[in-house]
Amino acid sequence: MRGSRSRAPGDPGPAFPDRLFPDATFRPRPRPVGAARCAGIVADGRPLRRLPRIREREAFVGMYKALCRRPHGRSPRKGPTVAAKPVAERARRLVVLVSGSGTNLQALLDEIAATGTEEYGAEIVAVGADREGIEGLARAERAGLPTFVCRVRDYPTREEWDAALAEAVAAHEPDLVVSAGFMKIVGKEFLARFGGRFVNTHPALLPSFPGAHGVRDALAYGARVTGCTVHFVDDGVDTGPIIAQGVVEVRDEDDESALHERIKEVERRLLVEVVGRLARNGYRIEGRKVVIQ
Repeated sequence: MRGSRSRAPGDPGPAFPDRLFPDATFRPRPRPVGAARCAGIVADGRPLRRLPRIREREAFVGMYKALCRRPHGRSPRKGPTVAAKPVAERARRLVVLVSGSGTNLQALLDEIAATGTEEYGAEIVAVGADREGIEGLARAERAGLPTFVCRVRDYPTREEWDAALAEAVAAHEPDLVVSAGFMKIVGKEFLARFGGRFVNTHPALLPSFPGAHGVRDALAYGARVTGCTVHFVDDGVDTGPIIAQGVVEVRDEDDESALHERIKEVERRLLVEVVGRLARNGYRIEGRKVVIQ
């Protein structure tokens, strides 16, 4: 055998200690077992107090179970528990409102087509307008989307128009309504149905320069930076809770048209990003603060 020493025949080898082979007079010293080990020992070797014996097998099983016990939130095989990323139950339904060329609508259509409805988190189910014969409606029709038109002049009062617009939008059961260049101010009936779900864009950094001439007003004021704001609509003019903003530098050579074109580029990207995040993650409105989950 490897590592063994050779010895002469008949040589019994080294003697083992007598304690391993006790004779008849050998009396082992009492040794406490299990819990008695912790009880304290008096001079004659007896336990200080009598405690129940714990068999070695029972002690081993108990120790093994203690080592294998699962800590909170952790599995010995699967590792720590990790919360799953929130996933939308389904693609959110969008109704988009337009008044002109529909470039923001096209940006949404392109992004959904490129990433897919499931990954983007939303789908456009209808497009509405306040006038006929505009490019925004033509874009929707080319995409195979249903369209509707609610003209203010077709109703005796603005309130009746507002109620009709709310009915037309509600018919498509949207989760979010997106104003993609919709130039009409909605009223109480519409906001009663879609308040907190109606997303709008504005070509300035609100609360500065609200209203229909945000770009012109920023230039006239001499602002060195401006930009765009995506916000929820309330009953004021560009006063709803702000969701996101994008900054655009004002150049010395800028006129209203040149500055507005650069703002539109940022606005399109920001709107596409914000609508997708709202749809995928969900959100809550806390006063004037919008928290995307």
